Amino acid sequence: MDSRLRGNDGTRKRWFRRLAVICALLAAYPIFVFATVYAQWFAADLPGGRNGPADAYRHALASATVAYTATPRWVDWVTAVMERGGAGNESRAMDAHNNRIGAAIGAQAESWSAMQAHVLAAVQAGGIRAAGENTITWLPPERWQNRLY
Repeated sequence: MDSRLRGNDGTRKRWFRRLAVICALLAAYPIFVFATVYAQWFAADLPGGRNGPADAYRHALASATVAYTATPRWVDWVTAVMERGGAGNESRAMDAHNNRIGAAIGAQAESWSAMQAHVLAAVQAGGIRAAGENTITWLPPERWQNRLY
């Protein structure tokens, strides 16, 4: 009887370890994306941390990073959940629009550095409420907030 109980504890411990390893691996990818995006984001020193050019850059770069390292489909899923597909308000629409552009850049990039440079160039060519389907956009300065997210 004692040996069977110890065997069950061993089995539970193995399953717990496996679950812990799986969780750690699943957490590693988002940490990688956030770390690489914020490193570039801080270096770019753009204004408008929320709703401005910096926000547009962060969204486009994160989406490009995911599309480049994984698949644009993941960007679509995250945009559908986090930005509700762009529905509801102008800020969500802006973020969803910039996510789509970033995903396209990442999916077509030939290298990591080319992807990053292309996203920054797209932001530098963007503008306030830019209407183009392939143009990065952001809201007017009175809507900007100095936040990191």
